[in-house]
Amino acid sequence: DSGDSISELQEWRPVIYRRCTDTLWLLLFCLFWAGLMFISGYAVVAGAAERLVLGYDSFGNICGRKNTPVEGANLSGLDMTNKKYVFFLNSCGLEIQSLKISSLSLCVSSCPQEQLNSLEDLQSFARNNGSFLCVYNLNVSNYTLNPKAAQLCPTLPVPPSKSFPLFNRCVPQNPECYSKYASVLISMVNEMDVFHRILSGILAGRDTVIGLSVLALAFSLILVLAFRFIQTLLIHTLIALVVFGLLFVSGVLWWLHYDYRNDPSTELETEKENVKFLLGYAIFSTIITVVLLSLIFVLRKRLQFAVQLFRIVGKIISRIPFLLFQPFWTFLILMVFWVFWVAVLLSLGTAGTPQSTSGGQVEYRALSGICYMAWYHFVGLIWTSEFILACQQMVIAGAVVTCYFNRNKNNPPPHPVLSSMSVLFCYHLGTAVKGSFLISILRIPRIVLLYLYTILNQKKNAKCLFSCGFCWVCCQESCLRYFNQHAYTTTAINGTNFCTSAKNAVCILARNSAKLASISCFGDFVLFLGKVFVVCFTVFGGLMAFNYHRELQAWVVPLLLVGFFAYLMSHSFLSVFEVTADAMFLCFAIDMETNDGTAEQPYFVDQELLTFVSQSNKLTEGQNHRNTRPFQDNEDGTELQPM
Repeated sequence: DSGDSISELQEWRPVIYRRCTDTLWLLLFCLFWAGLMFISGYAVVAGAAERLVLGYDSFGNICGRKNTPVEGANLSGLDMTNKKYVFFLNSCGLEIQSLKISSLSLCVSSCPQEQLNSLEDLQSFARNNGSFLCVYNLNVSNYTLNPKAAQLCPTLPVPPSKSFPLFNRCVPQNPECYSKYASVLISMVNEMDVFHRILSGILAGRDTVIGLSVLALAFSLILVLAFRFIQTLLIHTLIALVVFGLLFVSGVLWWLHYDYRNDPSTELETEKENVKFLLGYAIFSTIITVVLLSLIFVLRKRLQFAVQLFRIVGKIISRIPFLLFQPFWTFLILMVFWVFWVAVLLSLGTAGTPQSTSGGQVEYRALSGICYMAWYHFVGLIWTSEFILACQQMVIAGAVVTCYFNRNKNNPPPHPVLSSMSVLFCYHLGTAVKGSFLISILRIPRIVLLYLYTILNQKKNAKCLFSCGFCWVCCQESCLRYFNQHAYTTTAINGTNFCTSAKNAVCILARNSAKLASISCFGDFVLFLGKVFVVCFTVFGGLMAFNYHRELQAWVVPLLLVGFFAYLMSHSFLSVFEVTADAMFLCFAIDMETNDGTAEQPYFVDQELLTFVSQSNKLTEGQNHRNTRPFQDNEDGTELQPM
């Protein structure tokens, strides 16, 4: 028995001298990224992302630059340096035929700002503005004389249009034309109807979307600072604001649905879609409101424990203030990677060879193997994003472990965040790779199920089956994320590989679940209320902003995207408190099992945390036989020293 006890103590003692863990997984990740680099290089060489960004006409000319001729296409190879905008001859009647837009497109120097009703108007516009809206080989003096002018010039009347600043397209301003134009144009990128509506709404309301995203970022920062500095007042104020926000947003959604449904001017397809989406949002918001209000009522007596919990977590973060900056670095790294990923994806999507058709136009034929490269690239997005998030979790957990297993609480180790980063990059990158790979295995089927669910939306049996499968995968992913976090903390303590760390973490959590489960769950619930607060007030701002543009866009779908981004932003910042609390409780459980509070084996825990856990679980009687004095001046025992 004594031998087993000694073995157990050694197993959980923080180590100073480490070795690399899960090196084969790190090697596999490096090989995987070598494949991504090959695809990126191929996309840059074979692709033409500028064709998608700058736009091109039906004859293979890229707008805004000089072009090389394509064999068999007489109107190709023209100098379009001064013609930077793509103009469709039939912008109000665009259709997709064999994955191609039916209307001819031209490069023009400016878009018509006013409606043109006749060929004389087209001729006058060309002479006054130098922008020719008919096919290149038709002279401006023949606009009214050529019998084929109706086929070579735009469909009349030509609606007023504006150039979209990023993608240089002449976008019609007529609401009906715009709705058709945006839907058809975006469907060339992806055939999912939801994707059409999201991007078409963002194209028109991009300024509002950016403003709401900045608002969500500001709310998240304010909430992080509040959790750090004003825990006592914050909990009660936060719950009051969340209750008010839930009731108010639900009421506004129901009112908007009633207003839209009874508005006699609701005739456009986008407005009818707004009514349907608003009804769904209102029902969903009401259900969430009822559930959360019920939970708040049931847990109202434990509010004081939440205040104490965040006071303790705030004390740890005060010893490691740079923990609050971790979400910034993670967010910046993710943004750089996502921009790189999108750029490569655009280049892959435009990789093709130009070929002339019988009518003198040019088509781009996709190269073989592009589809497989795109799937490989998609897996790289999921795996790499999860790897970056896993690194953040390991850095936070390592810093918390360093400070917890320090005898002198008044003199914390120097630079614990940098120390944790150095340990991660020197020894445990393979562990982060393996944990992120397991998450990716569950995320990829979830996205595939969501795609199949969208395709089979009309079949009720298949819809129900895929919904069940989707929910099951989501639950599995949530559980795996929870155990991954504790496995990372165990690796930071013991320096063991992922599987060993996960096994040890599960064992220690199973033996202490009764003590720590309720505390951890309630703390996570309060943090979740903080995320709900950010989402509620960001969505409310979106409701007020988007409601002024009813006719131009299906704005309720971009509003969903804004709500999702607000939740993601708040989760990224509040995860610092969540990971800190989880790592702290795991260290506490290990401390209680490996030490007994005597002079030979003193606790690492300080008095406040020990008292809080005892009171919250009503286990004071079980702890009376232990010496619960803080052993801050005791320099015996093993500490985790920073590198």
